[in-house]
Amino acid sequence: MTVTLPLKQMSSADKVELMECLWSDLCSAPGEVEYPAEHDEVLECRERALESGDERVLDWSEAKRRIRESVS
Repeated sequence: MTVTLPLKQMSSADKVELMECLWSDLCSAPGEVEYPAEHDEVLECRERALESGDERVLDWSEAKRRIRESVS
């Protein structure tokens, strides 16, 4: 299936909202999506960074707020 979206006409906020909708739908059936092995490597690296204290976790609401501010 090919989907054509008017991306040039969409605002950044609309694009973020669209991505959130797509991710929400993908997350509803996690077994149906195959991820590349590189994703596991990235996740393992991030887990090590969290465990060592080199990274900190943001609340999802705060992360979305920061993303929206950076794209608007």
